[in-house]
Amino acid sequence: MTQLNDVPATVSPQWDGRVLPALVRADAPDADLPRWIRAHKELVDDLAHRAGAVLFRGFGVANAAEFRTVMAALSDEVLSYGERSSPRTHVEDNIYTSTEHPADQHILLHNEQSYTDNWPLRIVFCCERPADRGGRTPLADSRRVLAALSPATVEKFERLGVQYVRNYIPGISLSWQETFQTEDRAEVAAYCTAAGISVEWCEGDQLRTRQVRPAVHRHPKTGERTWFNHALFFHVTSLPEEVSAGLRAAFGDEDLPYHTFYGDGTPIEDETIAELRAAFNAATTGFDWERGDVMLVENMITAHAREPFEGSRRILAAMCDPVGSTRAQAAI
Repeated sequence: MTQLNDVPATVSPQWDGRVLPALVRADAPDADLPRWIRAHKELVDDLAHRAGAVLFRGFGVANAAEFRTVMAALSDEVLSYGERSSPRTHVEDNIYTSTEHPADQHILLHNEQSYTDNWPLRIVFCCERPADRGGRTPLADSRRVLAALSPATVEKFERLGVQYVRNYIPGISLSWQETFQTEDRAEVAAYCTAAGISVEWCEGDQLRTRQVRPAVHRHPKTGERTWFNHALFFHVTSLPEEVSAGLRAAFGDEDLPYHTFYGDGTPIEDETIAELRAAFNAATTGFDWERGDVMLVENMITAHAREPFEGSRRILAAMCDPVGSTRAQAAI
Protein backbone atom coordinates (compact mmCIF):
# COMPACT_ATOMS: atom_id res chain seq x y z
CA MET A 1 0.00 0.00 0.00
CA THR A 2 1.43 3.35 -1.08
CA GLN A 3 0.20 6.83 -0.19
CA LEU A 4 0.82 9.64 -2.67
CA ASN A 5 0.46 13.15 -1.35
CA ASP A 6 0.18 15.55 -4.31
CA VAL A 7 -3.43 14.48 -4.95
CA PRO A 8 -4.26 12.38 -1.87
CA ALA A 9 -4.67 8.75 -2.90
CA THR A 10 -3.68 5.30 -1.67
CA VAL A 11 -2.44 2.65 -4.09
CA SER A 12 -3.18 -0.99 -3.21
CA PRO A 13 -1.90 -3.70 -5.60
CA GLN A 14 -3.77 -6.16 -3.33
CA TRP A 15 -7.06 -5.45 -1.54
CA ASP A 16 -9.88 -7.52 -0.08
CA GLY A 17 -7.99 -10.67 -1.05
CA ARG A 18 -7.72 -9.81 -4.75
CA VAL A 19 -4.98 -8.58 -7.07
CA LEU A 20 -7.26 -7.91 -10.06
CA PRO A 21 -7.97 -5.05 -10.37
CA ALA A 22 -5.35 -3.01 -8.51
CA LEU A 23 -6.97 -0.26 -6.44
CA VAL A 24 -6.25 3.47 -6.32
CA ARG A 25 -8.46 5.05 -3.64
CA ALA A 26 -8.85 8.81 -3.21
CA ASP A 27 -8.08 9.98 0.33
CA ALA A 28 -10.03 13.23 0.00
CA PRO A 29 -13.53 13.81 -1.43
CA ASP A 30 -12.35 16.50 -3.86
CA ALA A 31 -9.41 14.52 -5.28
CA ASP A 32 -8.88 15.27 -8.98
CA LEU A 33 -8.50 12.02 -10.94
CA PRO A 34 -7.27 13.52 -14.24
CA ARG A 35 -4.61 15.45 -12.34
CA TRP A 36 -3.59 12.33 -10.41
CA ILE A 37 -3.30 10.29 -13.59
CA ARG A 38 -1.17 12.93 -15.33
CA ALA A 39 1.16 13.05 -12.33
CA HIS A 40 1.48 9.26 -12.15
CA LYS A 41 1.30 7.97 -15.73
CA GLU A 42 4.19 5.53 -15.26
CA LEU A 43 2.61 4.13 -12.10
CA VAL A 44 -0.76 3.73 -13.83
CA ASP A 45 0.91 1.88 -16.71
CA ASP A 46 2.83 -0.36 -14.30
CA LEU A 47 -0.30 -1.21 -12.30
CA ALA A 48 -2.26 -1.91 -15.50
CA HIS A 49 0.46 -4.15 -16.91
CA ARG A 50 1.08 -6.08 -13.69
CA ALA A 51 -2.49 -6.48 -12.43
CA GLY A 52 -4.34 -6.26 -15.76
CA ALA A 53 -6.76 -3.56 -14.60
CA VAL A 54 -6.85 -0.56 -12.25
CA LEU A 55 -9.90 0.58 -10.26
CA PHE A 56 -9.97 4.28 -9.33
CA ARG A 57 -12.36 4.72 -6.40
CA GLY A 58 -13.55 7.71 -4.42
CA PHE A 59 -12.72 10.34 -7.05
CA GLY A 60 -16.42 10.99 -7.69
CA VAL A 61 -16.42 10.98 -11.49
CA ALA A 62 -20.09 11.83 -11.88
CA ASN A 63 -21.01 11.93 -15.57
CA ALA A 64 -19.89 11.53 -19.18
CA ALA A 65 -18.28 14.98 -19.36
CA GLU A 66 -16.13 14.31 -16.30
CA PHE A 67 -15.32 10.83 -17.59
CA ARG A 68 -14.14 12.37 -20.85
CA THR A 69 -11.61 14.51 -18.95
CA VAL A 70 -10.31 11.32 -17.34
CA MET A 71 -9.92 9.77 -20.78
CA ALA A 72 -8.03 12.84 -22.01
CA ALA A 73 -5.59 12.34 -19.13
CA LEU A 74 -5.15 8.67 -19.97
CA SER A 75 -4.71 8.92 -23.74
CA ASP A 76 -4.44 11.21 -26.74
CA GLU A 77 -6.31 8.60 -28.83
CA VAL A 78 -9.83 8.00 -27.57
CA LEU A 79 -11.51 5.85 -30.19
CA SER A 80 -14.88 5.63 -31.88
CA TYR A 81 -16.63 2.26 -31.82
CA GLY A 82 -16.13 0.64 -35.22
CA GLU A 83 -16.83 -2.85 -36.67
CA ARG A 84 -19.50 -3.21 -33.99
CA SER A 85 -20.77 -6.45 -32.52
CA SER A 86 -23.04 -5.15 -29.75
CA PRO A 87 -25.49 -2.28 -29.29
CA ARG A 88 -24.19 0.83 -27.52
CA THR A 89 -25.43 4.41 -27.40
CA HIS A 90 -23.00 7.22 -28.18
CA VAL A 91 -23.20 9.68 -25.28
CA GLU A 92 -20.61 12.29 -26.24
CA ASP A 93 -17.14 12.62 -27.78
CA ASN A 94 -16.41 8.86 -28.06
CA ILE A 95 -17.98 8.08 -24.70
CA TYR A 96 -20.55 5.27 -25.02
CA THR A 97 -22.87 3.29 -22.83
CA SER A 98 -21.63 -0.16 -21.98
CA THR A 99 -23.23 -2.94 -24.02
CA GLU A 100 -27.02 -2.64 -23.98
CA HIS A 101 -27.92 -6.27 -23.34
CA PRO A 102 -31.00 -7.52 -21.44
CA ALA A 103 -30.49 -7.02 -17.72
CA ASP A 104 -31.42 -10.61 -16.85
CA GLN A 105 -28.68 -12.11 -19.04
CA HIS A 106 -24.95 -12.58 -18.67
CA ILE A 107 -22.43 -11.06 -21.05
CA LEU A 108 -19.59 -13.58 -21.22
CA LEU A 109 -15.92 -12.80 -20.70
CA HIS A 110 -14.24 -11.31 -23.75
CA ASN A 111 -11.38 -9.04 -24.80
CA GLU A 112 -12.82 -6.00 -26.54
CA GLN A 113 -12.80 -6.26 -30.36
CA SER A 114 -10.27 -9.11 -30.42
CA TYR A 115 -12.09 -10.38 -33.55
CA THR A 116 -10.94 -7.28 -35.45
CA ASP A 117 -7.70 -6.35 -37.15
CA ASN A 118 -7.36 -3.17 -35.08
CA TRP A 119 -8.42 -3.14 -31.45
CA PRO A 120 -8.11 -0.85 -28.41
CA LEU A 121 -5.21 -1.50 -26.09
CA ARG A 122 -7.43 -0.29 -23.25
CA ILE A 123 -11.12 -0.09 -22.44
CA VAL A 124 -12.20 2.12 -19.56
CA PHE A 125 -15.47 2.02 -17.62
CA CYS A 126 -17.16 4.62 -15.41
CA CYS A 127 -19.95 3.82 -12.97
CA GLU A 128 -22.49 6.59 -13.32
CA ARG A 129 -25.12 4.55 -11.44
CA PRO A 130 -24.61 1.09 -9.89
CA ALA A 131 -27.25 -1.60 -10.06
CA ASP A 132 -29.58 -2.21 -7.12
CA ARG A 133 -28.48 -5.83 -7.19
CA GLY A 134 -25.83 -7.69 -9.24
CA GLY A 135 -24.33 -6.06 -12.30
CA ARG A 136 -20.69 -6.68 -11.50
CA THR A 137 -18.08 -6.56 -14.28
CA PRO A 138 -16.13 -9.82 -13.78
CA LEU A 139 -12.52 -9.89 -14.93
CA ALA A 140 -10.18 -12.71 -16.00
CA ASP A 141 -6.43 -12.49 -16.59
CA SER A 142 -5.88 -13.65 -20.17
CA ARG A 143 -2.32 -14.70 -19.31
CA ARG A 144 -3.75 -17.13 -16.76
CA VAL A 145 -6.33 -18.37 -19.27
CA LEU A 146 -3.57 -19.15 -21.78
CA ALA A 147 -1.46 -20.89 -19.13
CA ALA A 148 -4.40 -23.09 -18.12
CA LEU A 149 -4.94 -24.48 -21.63
CA SER A 150 -3.28 -27.69 -22.76
CA PRO A 151 -0.24 -27.36 -25.05
CA ALA A 152 -2.13 -29.28 -27.75
CA THR A 153 -5.04 -26.83 -27.66
CA VAL A 154 -2.77 -23.81 -27.80
CA GLU A 155 -0.69 -25.29 -30.62
CA LYS A 156 -3.75 -26.01 -32.76
CA PHE A 157 -5.20 -22.53 -32.29
CA GLU A 158 -1.82 -20.91 -32.95
CA ARG A 159 -1.38 -22.95 -36.11
CA LEU A 160 -4.89 -22.44 -37.50
CA GLY A 161 -6.20 -19.26 -35.89
CA VAL A 162 -9.90 -18.53 -35.34
CA GLN A 163 -12.41 -18.02 -38.13
CA TYR A 164 -15.32 -15.71 -37.34
CA VAL A 165 -18.48 -16.02 -39.44
CA ARG A 166 -21.12 -13.33 -39.03
CA ASN A 167 -24.53 -12.92 -40.64
CA TYR A 168 -26.03 -9.50 -40.04
CA ILE A 169 -29.68 -10.27 -39.36
CA PRO A 170 -31.75 -7.32 -38.10
CA GLY A 171 -33.77 -8.27 -35.04
CA ILE A 172 -31.41 -11.13 -34.18
CA SER A 173 -28.01 -9.45 -34.41
CA LEU A 174 -26.78 -6.04 -35.50
CA SER A 175 -27.53 -5.04 -39.08
CA TRP A 176 -24.58 -4.44 -41.36
CA GLN A 177 -25.56 -0.77 -41.45
CA GLU A 178 -25.21 -0.52 -37.67
CA THR A 179 -22.05 -2.62 -37.55
CA PHE A 180 -20.16 -0.62 -40.17
CA GLN A 181 -21.93 2.72 -39.56
CA THR A 182 -22.86 3.23 -43.22
CA GLU A 183 -25.70 2.58 -45.68
CA ASP A 184 -23.24 2.19 -48.56
CA ARG A 185 -22.28 -1.33 -49.66
CA ALA A 186 -19.17 0.03 -51.38
CA GLU A 187 -17.94 1.51 -48.10
CA VAL A 188 -18.47 -1.83 -46.39
CA ALA A 189 -16.54 -3.60 -49.14
CA ALA A 190 -13.65 -1.13 -48.92
CA TYR A 191 -13.44 -1.45 -45.14
CA CYS A 192 -13.55 -5.24 -45.29
CA THR A 193 -10.90 -5.45 -48.02
CA ALA A 194 -8.56 -3.30 -45.94
CA ALA A 195 -9.24 -5.38 -42.82
CA GLY A 196 -8.87 -8.79 -44.45
CA ILE A 197 -12.58 -9.67 -44.21
CA SER A 198 -14.29 -11.63 -46.97
CA VAL A 199 -17.72 -10.32 -48.01
CA GLU A 200 -20.65 -12.30 -49.39
CA TRP A 201 -23.92 -10.57 -50.27
CA CYS A 202 -26.81 -12.98 -49.96
CA GLU A 203 -30.46 -12.80 -50.89
CA GLY A 204 -32.48 -9.89 -49.55
CA ASP A 205 -29.64 -7.46 -48.77
CA GLN A 206 -28.19 -10.00 -46.35
CA LEU A 207 -24.44 -9.80 -45.63
CA ARG A 208 -22.17 -12.63 -44.51
CA THR A 209 -18.54 -11.96 -43.51
CA ARG A 210 -15.63 -14.21 -42.66
CA GLN A 211 -12.31 -13.31 -41.09
CA VAL A 212 -9.45 -15.33 -39.67
CA ARG A 213 -7.54 -13.88 -36.74
CA PRO A 214 -4.80 -15.16 -34.42
CA ALA A 215 -5.85 -16.73 -31.12
CA VAL A 216 -2.72 -15.75 -29.19
CA HIS A 217 -1.04 -12.35 -29.21
CA ARG A 218 1.89 -10.64 -27.51
CA HIS A 219 1.21 -7.48 -25.57
CA PRO A 220 3.08 -4.68 -27.40
CA LYS A 221 4.43 -3.15 -24.17
CA THR A 222 5.12 -6.14 -21.90
CA GLY A 223 5.86 -8.79 -24.55
CA GLU A 224 3.68 -11.29 -22.66
CA ARG A 225 1.67 -13.90 -24.56
CA THR A 226 -2.08 -13.71 -23.93
CA TRP A 227 -5.23 -15.56 -24.98
CA PHE A 228 -6.82 -12.78 -27.05
CA ASN A 229 -9.75 -13.78 -29.25
CA HIS A 230 -13.54 -14.24 -29.41
CA ALA A 231 -13.41 -18.01 -30.10
CA LEU A 232 -15.58 -18.82 -27.10
CA PHE A 233 -17.60 -15.61 -26.91
CA PHE A 234 -18.94 -15.84 -30.48
CA HIS A 235 -19.37 -19.63 -30.44
CA VAL A 236 -23.08 -20.41 -30.74
CA THR A 237 -22.98 -22.73 -27.70
CA SER A 238 -22.05 -19.76 -25.51
CA LEU A 239 -25.64 -18.54 -25.84
CA PRO A 240 -28.24 -19.85 -23.37
CA GLU A 241 -28.97 -23.46 -24.26
CA GLU A 242 -32.53 -22.82 -25.44
CA VAL A 243 -31.41 -19.88 -27.61
CA SER A 244 -28.53 -21.83 -29.12
CA ALA A 245 -30.79 -24.79 -29.89
CA GLY A 246 -33.42 -22.53 -31.42
CA LEU A 247 -30.94 -20.78 -33.68
CA ARG A 248 -29.42 -24.06 -34.83
CA ALA A 249 -32.88 -25.38 -35.60
CA ALA A 250 -33.59 -22.30 -37.73
CA PHE A 251 -30.17 -21.78 -39.37
CA GLY A 252 -27.25 -23.83 -40.57
CA ASP A 253 -23.93 -23.14 -38.85
CA GLU A 254 -22.84 -20.96 -41.80
CA ASP A 255 -25.97 -18.83 -41.44
CA LEU A 256 -25.88 -18.15 -37.70
CA PRO A 257 -25.62 -14.52 -36.57
CA TYR A 258 -22.25 -15.28 -34.90
CA HIS A 259 -20.20 -18.45 -34.88
CA THR A 260 -16.57 -19.50 -34.67
CA PHE A 261 -14.46 -22.23 -36.23
CA TYR A 262 -10.79 -23.02 -36.48
CA GLY A 263 -9.12 -20.85 -39.09
CA ASP A 264 -9.39 -23.61 -41.72
CA GLY A 265 -13.17 -23.73 -41.28
CA THR A 266 -13.33 -26.96 -39.27
CA PRO A 267 -15.51 -27.07 -36.14
CA ILE A 268 -14.03 -26.42 -32.73
CA GLU A 269 -14.50 -29.63 -30.75
CA ASP A 270 -17.02 -29.69 -27.87
CA GLU A 271 -14.30 -30.79 -25.46
CA THR A 272 -12.14 -27.84 -26.52
CA ILE A 273 -15.00 -25.41 -25.92
CA ALA A 274 -15.43 -26.97 -22.47
CA GLU A 275 -11.70 -26.55 -21.82
CA LEU A 276 -11.89 -22.88 -22.75
CA ARG A 277 -14.86 -22.34 -20.43
CA ALA A 278 -13.05 -24.02 -17.55
CA ALA A 279 -9.95 -21.89 -18.07
CA PHE A 280 -11.98 -18.67 -18.03
CA ASN A 281 -13.99 -19.75 -15.00
CA ALA A 282 -10.85 -20.57 -13.01
CA ALA A 283 -9.38 -17.12 -13.73
CA THR A 284 -12.51 -15.05 -12.98
CA THR A 285 -12.80 -12.51 -10.20
CA GLY A 286 -15.13 -9.57 -9.51
CA PHE A 287 -16.06 -6.64 -7.31
CA ASP A 288 -19.15 -4.50 -6.66
CA TRP A 289 -19.39 -1.17 -8.45
CA GLU A 290 -19.69 2.09 -6.50
CA ARG A 291 -20.99 5.35 -7.94
CA GLY A 292 -18.13 7.37 -9.45
CA ASP A 293 -15.77 4.39 -9.92
CA VAL A 294 -13.53 4.37 -12.98
CA MET A 295 -11.84 1.15 -14.09
CA LEU A 296 -9.07 0.93 -16.67
CA VAL A 297 -8.88 -2.54 -18.24
CA GLU A 298 -5.70 -3.51 -20.09
CA ASN A 299 -7.59 -5.13 -22.94
CA MET A 300 -4.91 -7.52 -24.21
CA ILE A 301 -4.21 -8.76 -20.67
CA THR A 302 -7.67 -8.88 -19.12
CA ALA A 303 -11.07 -10.06 -20.34
CA HIS A 304 -14.24 -8.49 -18.95
CA ALA A 305 -17.88 -9.55 -18.66
CA ARG A 306 -21.18 -8.44 -17.11
CA GLU A 307 -23.41 -10.18 -14.62
CA PRO A 308 -27.22 -9.89 -14.67
CA PHE A 309 -28.64 -7.06 -12.59
CA GLU A 310 -31.70 -5.40 -11.16
CA GLY A 311 -32.29 -1.65 -11.17
CA SER A 312 -31.20 1.20 -13.41
CA ARG A 313 -27.49 0.39 -13.74
CA ARG A 314 -25.58 2.79 -16.03
CA ILE A 315 -21.94 2.14 -16.84
CA LEU A 316 -20.16 4.29 -19.42
CA ALA A 317 -17.34 2.98 -21.61
CA ALA A 318 -14.53 4.39 -23.72
CA MET A 319 -11.73 2.79 -25.71
CA CYS A 320 -8.26 4.14 -26.41
CA ASP A 321 -4.83 3.47 -27.91
CA PRO A 322 -5.33 1.46 -31.11
CA VAL A 323 -3.11 -1.50 -31.85
CA GLY A 324 -3.32 -4.21 -34.48
CA SER A 325 -1.73 -5.92 -37.44
CA THR A 326 0.55 -4.25 -39.96
CA ARG A 327 -2.25 -4.47 -42.53
CA ALA A 328 -4.70 -2.68 -40.20
CA GLN A 329 -2.25 0.05 -39.32
CA ALA A 330 -1.55 0.67 -42.99
CA ALA A 331 -5.27 0.97 -43.70
CA ILE A 332 -5.97 3.58 -41.04
